[in-house]
Amino acid sequence: MPSPRERMVISTALLIRERGAHSTAISDVLEHSGAPRGSAYHYFPGGRTQLLCEAVDYAAEFTANRIARAATSLEAVDVVVDGFRSQLLDSDYRAGCPVVAVAVEADNPAVIERAAAAFIRWTGLIVARLIADGVDAERAEELAMLLTTSVEGAIVVARSTRDVTPLDLIHRQLRAIVRAETRSPL
Repeated sequence: MPSPRERMVISTALLIRERGAHSTAISDVLEHSGAPRGSAYHYFPGGRTQLLCEAVDYAAEFTANRIARAATSLEAVDVVVDGFRSQLLDSDYRAGCPVVAVAVEADNPAVIERAAAAFIRWTGLIVARLIADGVDAERAEELAMLLTTSVEGAIVVARSTRDVTPLDLIHRQLRAIVRAETRSPL
């Protein structure tokens, strides 16, 4: 069972993906996590910035673990897209990517650096997976960036239109590209 501190970090990530960084107050995190009132500054002496940074790190780790567990590049595409697709549908289109939310909204360099580190980590894992599946390193870097930016953009459009069609379309196209590049079977 997660500690009160861990629950606060998880709650922050969950709230950010639905509300954005600016609209996620510490009082909301305390209520969502069930943590005692004084615990925020006890566990996060760096205040809201520290909490946002750790929430981004949590979200980054969650997605990185999903990518890292994929046995093939096609599976990596599937787990990333399927995870975000499920989040969108399960939340009635309220839940996007918390890393995008802070990257767009944050005005604190420390938080923006954490978001950048998350994207760099994700693309790096995808590059490694593509290379392991026989894709040239330079092409793997291009494809990893295409995959990451396409999925994140499709999430934004799907949230705003309340329709997963953009994500489904990107999923099919990315699968076709990765399948051709890796010469993978369907």
